[in-house]
Amino acid sequence: MPAFRIEGYVIVSADGMLANAAHVMPDELKIEGDKNFFTAALDRADLVVHGRNSGEEQPNSPKRTRIIVTRKVASLAPDPANPKATLWNPAGSTFEQATDAAGVRSGMVAIIGGPAVFGMFMDRYETFWLSQAPKVKIPGGEGCFPGVPARTPQQILGSHGLKAGAPQLLDKSENVTVTPWRR
Repeated sequence: MPAFRIEGYVIVSADGMLANAAHVMPDELKIEGDKNFFTAALDRADLVVHGRNSGEEQPNSPKRTRIIVTRKVASLAPDPANPKATLWNPAGSTFEQATDAAGVRSGMVAIIGGPAVFGMFMDRYETFWLSQAPKVKIPGGEGCFPGVPARTPQQILGSHGLKAGAPQLLDKSENVTVTPWRR
């Protein structure tokens, strides 16, 4: 069995949203302190996993090995647009088969969204880093996890056995914090 440390990363609005109704992260959630935290984490990651609407759009993005979760392939396929990416359909193969196809057999895996992808790993996270922007609201937006907004992101993480650690202040002017939720 591969030795992976699976960590999740998301910034959410006060109402638990990670994107607007068009599945786009609004500029109000692109907060410098959180961007710095997120970039440093991804620079340490051995593998990045995300869905088709997610991605970090950073200078080091092309250098990162990644798995893109999609239904456009039956099982696994190289991404014709990115030599460092593997396309993965969970209905056709396991996560371990996908990591093997990506050439990653151990290390830190960063799960960066969207909601369905976060949900797939809820019982596997070692740590989930939940950043919160309390001054931002996204009415009618896309919840960060399946079940938001009926439940809060914190309730969902807790229901999967994760416990909140001490929050860290990432951006004083926006009062943005990140809380590690650990198993």
